[in-house]
Order: sequence, then structure tokens, then C-alpha cells
Amino acid sequence: MTKSTNASAQHTPMMQQFMKIKADHPNELLFYRMGDFYELFFNDAKRAASLLDITLTARGKSGGEPIPMCGVPFHSVEGYLAKLVKLGVSVAICEQIGDPATSKGPVERKVTRIVTPGTLSDEALLDERRDTLLVAACQQDQRYGLAVLDMSSGRFSVFEVDSEGELLSELQRLRPAELLLAEDLVSETLPDLPGLRRLPPWEYDSDNAQRLLCAHFGVQDLQGFGCQHLRLATAAAGCLLNYVKDTQRSELPHIRQLSVELRDQAVAMDAATRRNLELDINLAGGTDNTLASVLDRCQTAMGSRLFKRWLHRPLRDRNVLEARLASVAALKDDYHFEGIQNVLKQIGDLERILSRVALRSARPRDLSRLQSSLAVLPQLQSLLTSLDVPHLATLSSDIAEFPETASLLERAIIDNPPMVMRDGGVIAEGYDSELDELRSLSSDAGDFLLQVEQREREQTGLSSLKVGYNRVHGYYIEISRVQAQQAPVEYIRRQTLKNAERFITPELKEFEDKALSSKSRALAREKMLYEALLDALNQQLGELQLSARALCELDVLCNLAERAEQLDFCAPEFSDTSELTIDQGRHPVVESVLDDPFIANDLRLDTARRTLIITGPNMGGKSTYMRQTALIVLLAHIGSFVPARQVKLGLVDQIFTRIGSSDDLAGGRSTFMVEMTETANILHNATENSLILMDEIGRGTSTFDGLALAWASAIQLADRVGALTLFATHYFELTVLPEQYPGAANVHLGVTEYQDHIVFLHRVEEGPANRSYGLQVAKLAGIPDRVLAAAKQKLHELENQAIGSAVDAPHPQADLFAAPPPSPQPASPDPLAERLGDIDPDELSPRDAHTLLYELKALAQKDHG
Repeated sequence: MTKSTNASAQHTPMMQQFMKIKADHPNELLFYRMGDFYELFFNDAKRAASLLDITLTARGKSGGEPIPMCGVPFHSVEGYLAKLVKLGVSVAICEQIGDPATSKGPVERKVTRIVTPGTLSDEALLDERRDTLLVAACQQDQRYGLAVLDMSSGRFSVFEVDSEGELLSELQRLRPAELLLAEDLVSETLPDLPGLRRLPPWEYDSDNAQRLLCAHFGVQDLQGFGCQHLRLATAAAGCLLNYVKDTQRSELPHIRQLSVELRDQAVAMDAATRRNLELDINLAGGTDNTLASVLDRCQTAMGSRLFKRWLHRPLRDRNVLEARLASVAALKDDYHFEGIQNVLKQIGDLERILSRVALRSARPRDLSRLQSSLAVLPQLQSLLTSLDVPHLATLSSDIAEFPETASLLERAIIDNPPMVMRDGGVIAEGYDSELDELRSLSSDAGDFLLQVEQREREQTGLSSLKVGYNRVHGYYIEISRVQAQQAPVEYIRRQTLKNAERFITPELKEFEDKALSSKSRALAREKMLYEALLDALNQQLGELQLSARALCELDVLCNLAERAEQLDFCAPEFSDTSELTIDQGRHPVVESVLDDPFIANDLRLDTARRTLIITGPNMGGKSTYMRQTALIVLLAHIGSFVPARQVKLGLVDQIFTRIGSSDDLAGGRSTFMVEMTETANILHNATENSLILMDEIGRGTSTFDGLALAWASAIQLADRVGALTLFATHYFELTVLPEQYPGAANVHLGVTEYQDHIVFLHRVEEGPANRSYGLQVAKLAGIPDRVLAAAKQKLHELENQAIGSAVDAPHPQADLFAAPPPSPQPASPDPLAERLGDIDPDELSPRDAHTLLYELKALAQKDHG
């Protein structure tokens, strides 16, 4: 909206004020406070009416045209702000800061804060169990510096990455609500990210950033934070901090430190891996049937947020992981977690409450929840004293007790305070004598006037005397005209009526002065006392925040202990060598939704056996087997027990997945292009300490091209990279790889059949599969019988042609697959009898018994149809 000076002069003084303020905030919707409403004008009004589904009206005229206007009540503005922020819209809140009674012309107004998607701290605008992050990125050549701030908790961190791919991976991990980028940062992928805001390049000046950061933290330099050599990350942090200060229009005392994230301290996962493993978002974009949905039973919202951060950033520090595992084991032993969780569920979201205290935006119920949380800390400490584990002892020492603060808040705040401080009624009776007196003046005015009336009648003997009040003349004593001549001399005539005279006394005048101002004075006194409470809390802010962080971690560790107990998880054992041995591993999410027992499977990878070629039919369980392996490894790297009977593994540096894909229509990439891009990323970046899941490489192109690519990729991973690799394929030609490369081995998913029917056993067995059962799976999917019959006939023709061409005219690429075919398998005895013969009843656990029953049922179906 651009208006000339002449045009502005044609507007009312109020509209001129609005236009001047709006000119400073062209990119935000301006919520302009007018009495009990926030009003919007011009294009802001049109946009807000559409987004919020509210009525668009008009006020006055501009250039002969009505001025569009809409508004929202100030007492319900949070709901409208929440909707706008969810849509990625920023809002400038313009408040009345002048006194209407003394103002000449429009009441003075100014923007007191700017609400943006990444700078939220209000409870009503936040998802309580998910972080709301603001991220700033700075680029030089192919290196990027990133700064990350959680405004609602004060967590502030920086790190650097070496490529745009790594940048995208980190943004996938962080999922920022708002992303700050320089206007000259060029990228083909970043512009489509939600919450993107472009800033001038000079906002990323590293020297200015260092001065700003040092001033904020009150330090001479940044060496104490360990980021003195991270020039790009420092520039991003300075830009971010300046942006937040500008939007909040206040100091940020809850941001007390700057931490450095080192990428080699964590297990790297690219965007495709995070998506495929469905850590907390499923492939459909929801939260059901994800790892977090099964494992997150945290008692506090702040614990739930920390747990998700752990899932997205598994660690490689063995000391930290083993300390967590020891803590989980101790909490699990004798169900110690139960008592602690019963206390934790009484604790509020201290992280966010304390941030609002620091920003002086805490509401009465925040202080009430803070008081109830602090009150149970002694009980929690008594439960922790019985656990002799170093890491839990450290957490216990960090969780301080605040008896004086808890007592102060208990005395100061009523039991069930109102939502906001605006109308008072928050400070408890008996906390402040002056406030109690002011309140009594207002509430006891009627009783006092009755007492005055009764006393004055008795003293004067005037039966018509009565005490009254009106807004014009205030309090008065009224006497009939007949008796008015007998009024005491101290009565001062105030008003003469037709049939009565009204008087005032010094006592009544003094009471009037007190009573008429008592409400406003009581409210002002109450607000002053409330601000004093915030001052007292801010003096302990550092200790309170440290306790909150420790409570978060304790909540997560108790959650892991409870899940380990309820879901029959085991403690993983870390090895100094690169290996992965899983005994009876399970997929925790799939297991949670099955009615039948989950078929657990083993896995063995070590220094001599690095690659598993996995074959078997569709729906046989290959993808589940691969994903459960990755999830077990990931859970071990957050310090969690894992879904298996026993696990031993070395630390991994990266987890890669190439599982399924779809067209990237917006990016102009086909399914096959997406597949090849992800494969290239793995081949370029994997190391011998990586875990790789490769599923059906080459299926997006022609048979021979796909087979050649799958073959070459498998050789590269097995022979050159040497990573721990699970390579699922339908190209049975790849099953000869173990004969040429000793580091590879064949496994397959078991299946049994009867006539044209198949039963998936979901059991991983050594050796290659002998066929794919594609037509049988198609029959299960409901393909019509006529189509299946035609497919069988065509399959027979193709097989005969393949045999003939193999004898008469080998394909030009046939030498690529020149290894000898697998040896024929000897005939097996009756499978039902053979399986029964393997059973040792003395070593059969309840879980194994369920699994065996399922397997025998399948074998019996085969024998008896």
C-alpha cells in the first residue's frame, strides 16, 4: 500500500497514524488496536477477511473509494493469530500505549511485537509436543552456516555443512517453521520451502554478528562457546538474533547460551532416510504408525519434544549412549520408572513457561502450573536417591528444589486463576495488605454506606435521611426538604432537588475518593505485584532452566524404560569393531498393529560378511526386515533398548535408505531419476561404518539396464565401500555375487505354497530364493483369473525364449552375469515333520511358541490345502 503525502492529508488523523505505521511493516498484517478490537484496513483487511473467514466492511473513503476494513475482538485474538501463523502469515501487533483521557488527537500507538511462525512463545500458538524452530542459513561457495533457535525454550545452536545436499538433510531434520535466507543465496530447491523469508545480504555480516552475540551474552568473545572458527554459522546466528530482537521488541534473557553441534558427533541421515524410516511423520504426512507414535509415552510435553529430537539426531558418543542405557536399565529394574512417571505427570511444560516468564508474557496459569511443578520436586528427589547410577545422579543434582519460590507462588496466586491478568483477580487474598484494603473498599462499599446511614439517622434523629450514589455527584446524604433545616452544621450542601436536599460530609467525601478509585487502584496494585513476581522468578531463571532440561531428559529415560518393559526390548551391546548382530529382531511399529505374533528374525553382519543379498516374493517381508534393522540401529544410537532378544553392534556414522520412490513432478524428475539420485548419494558418501538399505534398485527402467545398474551398485558397495548393506532385489542374477565376492551373502524370505496358493512365512533363511511368486501375489491382490491365465501363458513363452536365446545367441551384456548359476537345492523331507523335529520344548519361550504355532499353521495349510 503506497499513499502520497497529499493523499494522506485527506485522511483523518487516525488513518494517517495507521498509514504511517503500516509503511514500516509492509510484509506483515497490521493488527491496529482500536478500543476492544484489532482493526485491519486496505489490502490487509481484504487478505485477513479471506484467510480468517470474517466479514469485510468499510470505513470512510480514500481517493473517493470506501476503505476496506475488518476486525477481531482483542480478547480472542490468540485464536486468529494461531490460524494465521499456521498459514505462514506474520502479524504486527500495534497497541495503544497512550492514555485516551489525556491524548490530544489519536491515542499514541506503536507496534509492540511481530508474531512470525518461527518466533512464537504463546501457549495458544504452539504445538505442545513439537518444536517450533527459527533457522537462519548463510552461504559461501558450497559451504553453509546454520543457526537454530527454539524461541519457546531458548535453545540456540549453530553448525556448518559442506554441501546443499547436507543443508537439505538438516532442514529435513529441523523442519523449521521459519527459514531466513539472504536474498543473494541462489538454490534450485530452497525457494519452495515453507516459511521462507529473504533478508538483505548485509544482515549476515560476520563482524557485526560477533559484536551482537557478544553484547547479548555479555562476553568479550565467543571462544567460550566453541564457535570462534565457525564464521558462517556465527554470521547466521547474528542475523537470527537480530531478527528475533526486532520482532519481539524486547530483551531475550532466556537465551543464555550458544551451543555448537558437530556433525561427526551424530549419525547422519539424509532426507530420504528420515522419510522412509517414518520416525515421527509417516509417508502420508500424518503421525499415526510412526516410531514416535509407538515409543513416545513421555509424561511431559517438553519430554516428548526432546525424545523426537533424539530420534532425529542419534549420537555416536559411546560414553553418552552407555550412560543412557545404564540409566534406562536402572529405571526398568523393579519398575522404578512407575513412581517417577507418576510425579512427572504433575509437572507442567517448564521450558516454555520459563521462556514466557523471561519475556514477561507469562500468564497467571503459567505461574500456577510452575508452582504446582516446583511443589513436587522434593518427592521426585526422594525417588531418585535410591538409584545408584552416575548419569541419574547428575540429573538429580541438576534438578534443584525451590521451596521458597514454590511457597511464594502458592501464597501469591489463587488456586484457579483467570486466563489473563487484564481484569485482575489473580493475586490471592492475604498476600498484600494494601491490595486487600483496596479490594474491601470496592466490595464492602454497600455495607459501609448502610452503616453510615444507620449511624447518621440515630445521631440526627432525621427519619428521612438516607445515603445514595449517582455517577454525576457521587456519594451523598439525602434529607427531605421538610427536615433539611435540621441538618448538622458539618453537612455540606451538594445539590437541591424539588422535594429534598443532598449533602456531603468529610467522611463520605474521603470514602468516595477511596471507593471510586479503589477498583482501578486495586488493578494497578495487582499488576505491580504480578510484575514483582516475574522479577523474582527471573532472578532464578538460570537454575530453573537447568532443572527443566534435566527433567526433560529424566522423562525421556523413564519413557524408554517403560517401553522396554512393556514391549520386551533388550539392551544393545556396543562393539569396538564394525559389526551388526541381531538375535530375533522385530519391527516395533509393524508389531504394534499386528493381531498375530510378529515373526522375529536374525541378522549377522561382521568384518567378513558385509552385504546381504535379500530375495523373496513381494509381501514376503523384505522391506520390513530392512527397516527394522535400521530402526534397531537408530534406537541403539539414542541410548534406547531395542526390539530384539540380543543385539551387538559397532557405532555407525550414517544410515542410508533407498526404499521406494515416486515422481518428483514439481522438480521435473521421474521415479527412476529420483531413484538414481538417491543411489548416487549413497555411492558417493557411504563409508565402511555406514548402514545401507537398498530396495529394488533398477526397477524404474528396462530389465537389462536395471539389472546392470543393480549389479554394478551391489559390487561397488560390497567390494569398494564395504558398508553394512542390506540389498533387496528381484534380479535373481545377483544371487551369484557371493560366489565372486566373499563379503556378500544370500538370504531370502521364506514362503510355502499349495497348488496356486502361497503363505508368507516372513522368516529370513540363508541362501537365495528359488522363484519370485509374482503371479501368486497378483492372485492375492485380486487380479482376474482370465488375466492370470494369460500371464501364465506369456510367462511360459518368455521362459522358453530366454532358454533358446541363452543357447543360440547370448545377450551382449551376458558376460556381466557370467558367474555359474546357483547349485540346485536337494529335495527336502516333509517340512511339517522336519520343523517338529527341530523343537526343544525346554528352550521354547512364550514368544517363540507363538511364532512356531504360526509357522506350523502355514505348513499345515500347505499339506492339507
